[in-house]
Amino acid sequence: MLNNKKSVYSWVLYDWANSAFAATVLAAVLPIFYKDVAAAHLAPHIATSYWGYTQTAAMIIIAVLSPVLGAAADYSDSKKSFLKFFVFLGTSATAVLFFVERGNYIAASLLFITANIGFAGGNVFYDGFLTDIASDENIDCISSLGYAAGYLGGGILLAINLLMISRPQLFCISDSIKAVRISFVTVAVWWLLFSIPAFVNLPSSRNIVKKISFQEQGIISFKRLKNTFRNIKKYRELWKFLLAFWLYNDGIGTIIRMAAIYGREIGIGQSDLIGALLLTQFIGIPFALLFGRMGQHFGAKKGIFAALTIYIFVTVYGFFLSTALDFWILAALVGLVQGGAQALSRSLYGSMIPRDKSAEFFGFFGVSSKFAAVLGPTVFAAVSQLTGSGRNGILAVALFFILGMIMLSAVDVEKGRSEARQ
Repeated sequence: MLNNKKSVYSWVLYDWANSAFAATVLAAVLPIFYKDVAAAHLAPHIATSYWGYTQTAAMIIIAVLSPVLGAAADYSDSKKSFLKFFVFLGTSATAVLFFVERGNYIAASLLFITANIGFAGGNVFYDGFLTDIASDENIDCISSLGYAAGYLGGGILLAINLLMISRPQLFCISDSIKAVRISFVTVAVWWLLFSIPAFVNLPSSRNIVKKISFQEQGIISFKRLKNTFRNIKKYRELWKFLLAFWLYNDGIGTIIRMAAIYGREIGIGQSDLIGALLLTQFIGIPFALLFGRMGQHFGAKKGIFAALTIYIFVTVYGFFLSTALDFWILAALVGLVQGGAQALSRSLYGSMIPRDKSAEFFGFFGVSSKFAAVLGPTVFAAVSQLTGSGRNGILAVALFFILGMIMLSAVDVEKGRSEARQ
């Protein structure tokens, strides 16, 4: 099945499909709807805090499930069935967001958590198909093609939804709030519709010697994590890099998840918020490639430092944010560095791991990142709630970047690569 074009394009199209959820629901539209409608009766900073706690709950559940699902992807002969299940779970919960009324913030939180489980769970099995459809020679190309398709697909639907929300009369919709509700349905339909080729054309899973129960898969997965943790700690420089990555990547994830609701708390208009986040989406494509070139010429570590420096500026600027223009500037700055920081982090990590343990170490990289991502939204939410302002919450995120840079500065990359070769 390697390099079957129909399978490859169907796999890429799934990234196009589910990125609609990431762009419209996760990052742009739902946080604003949560603040303006679902939590309308709450004080602005309390609504921001509750959205942060919602993110925390979602990330904890996903972090616990991910290793179990990863084991299922490795040991099960039903990857396609698992993929379908999580797509149906995610799209159903997303569509039901249409019925959330004013004051129903608990329902909105529970539906988002459920949809996010569908999104993250589907990605585990989607990623697992990559080695089934790609060869060693073109796996990077196919992976990058999926990444680009995701940015484009998510951006296109977000642009359509922005037009529908800002100009509802063009779509014969009574008001903007109704348009927002309909946007959730468009995400569900888009995600499900463009997933169908993957359901049909992705190859059947490889045969396995022995089928094991879901409980056994869970036991295997956590044993594997424990063993990998022990192995990674033997590589001192790699271990220091992981500590740095967990810190600053948590900061990056917190900004992605909290930017829209924070901007709404400050008083930025809905159209400006969504438009600015759409700008982030499209700026991210060329600048991710540019940071890749920067990493080749100056080293990945220097490229990450440059990105984190801009992120610190973003958090400080965000503290003083007051106008829509400020938010557009911040969105553009995040677009410059968001994809680049994550891409260089992955490549730097990959250069410091033993080649014969790459699958094991990258699996730990992904799962551990999810566990680490719990802290950022929690800190943002708690600081906002305790101080009465999201401004202090966004400023607190700077600490993740500062500590991450301090830890990263202690990493000897060449020594780490040497340890991996030995």
